[in-house]
Amino acid sequence: MFEGLFQPMHLLVILVVGLFLFGPKKLPELGKGLAEGIRGFKDALNAGSKDDSTPTSGKQIE
Repeated sequence: MFEGLFQPMHLLVILVVGLFLFGPKKLPELGKGLAEGIRGFKDALNAGSKDDSTPTSGKQIE
């Protein structure tokens, strides 16, 4: 269904459209924000998997 979706020409067109929409000064800021969001998402996933892997004594805390 999504075969060949992100070919180099497609990515180039997406970059050019982004450049026209946001301008050359906003693109680095958007990239930085996107990278921070991805980093935060990965950290949350790693923290969730660490919490799930801790053994419990079988007693429920209320």
